[in-house]
Amino acid sequence: MLQAVLDVNVFISAFLSPQGTPAAVVEAWRNGRFDLIVSPTLVRELEDVSVRPHLADRIDRSDLILAVADIRRNATLVEDPPPARHVQSDPDDDYLVVLALASGAHAIVTGDTALLALELDRPRILTPRDFLTAIDA
Repeated sequence: MLQAVLDVNVFISAFLSPQGTPAAVVEAWRNGRFDLIVSPTLVRELEDVSVRPHLADRIDRSDLILAVADIRRNATLVEDPPPARHVQSDPDDDYLVVLALASGAHAIVTGDTALLALELDRPRILTPRDFLTAIDA
């Protein structure tokens, strides 16, 4: 089965726009269409980002708690691999690439332009829309 790492921006976008493409990606995971790979760092970042002042009043805290519990229960949790440099323009994104490489994930799904600019054969780095197209193919 296809394995993917979702950038936190995909989860946040899904919370903010439940009818949007990122929400459809999260729903595809919940429906068993791909395996979600996460790490403690990724889950922690999701929790941290969602309570930032500009988002806290737009994301229902109870929905977030339920979503994180769902991720912890149903995603494949991989220990954080040792850090490495991959995203020169945004080192904060390095952990996503390292996680995908260490876990053997097929794709990273993101809206982040620094990640999308990377040229890797595997994992493929895809927008949410391109990822949905890939899993529908």
